Amino acid sequence: MLPGPPGHNATAHDDLAWDRVRLSVVIPVYNEVRTVGHLLRRVREVPLWLEVIAVDDGSTDGTRDVLEELEGGLIDTLILHEVNRGKGAALRTGFAHATGDVVVVQDADMEYDPREFPLLLQPILQGKADAVYGSRFLGGPHRVLFFWHSVGNRMLTLLSNMFTDLNLTDMETCYKMIRRELLHSLPLSANRFGIEPELTARLAQAGARIYELPISYDGRSYAEGKKIGWKDGVSALWAILKYNIVGRRPPAWTPPQVDPWETPERLASISVGREGDTTASGGN
Repeated sequence: MLPGPPGHNATAHDDLAWDRVRLSVVIPVYNEVRTVGHLLRRVREVPLWLEVIAVDDGSTDGTRDVLEELEGGLIDTLILHEVNRGKGAALRTGFAHATGDVVVVQDADMEYDPREFPLLLQPILQGKADAVYGSRFLGGPHRVLFFWHSVGNRMLTLLSNMFTDLNLTDMETCYKMIRRELLHSLPLSANRFGIEPELTARLAQAGARIYELPISYDGRSYAEGKKIGWKDGVSALWAILKYNIVGRRPPAWTPPQVDPWETPERLASISVGREGDTTASGGN
């Protein structure tokens, strides 16, 4: 039985299918040799049934050597981009390889805490949401850093909301958790940080039910390796206009009548231990 978030309703939480849902964690990695090993260990400590997919996006600082050593242990699937193509390209590669019921994005820089996966997953298991965003601006604990960076994020979120008619507080958040069938129906093409507004636009166009929850955030300074800058903000502005006005739109989304984790096959075949170890007696 999984522990619930602080202050949770024990009955509502413990009745959920924590031991039957598989979560694919897609980790885009670029020059994170100092943090990626620690991050992967933190991910594996989460008491869920995980599929960990790492995409090295042309790292040149030794990150690739670390990832190759961890493949088959902390990493289930490792994909290597020979040249740097951008976060969006790395995510699209990872999404294509995901086989879990639900997919979440995890950056490799330790700014986001994977222990909050159960918090984000809960609305999906409750049948309330098709996608869940973790917001850095809803009151969770966070490191105090750049004022103008937060202003820029809020302005981009406001502009995105004007086009999507959503009331998100943090469109640019890394933590986007989405049902895999829905994610695979979205026509995604962004190569760099434009993937954030593109995902949001396509989810809105599909009519997905989106929840937003507060998360903690331990942001980095530029001296500590933060990579996003004002040029990426300008690109995100263009991406908001582009993906909300032009381009192929996704089909309307309809949740399945029976969730994959509630099928008779899943109910009969899979049990998962608290540390994510799985045993099966017939079935996958």
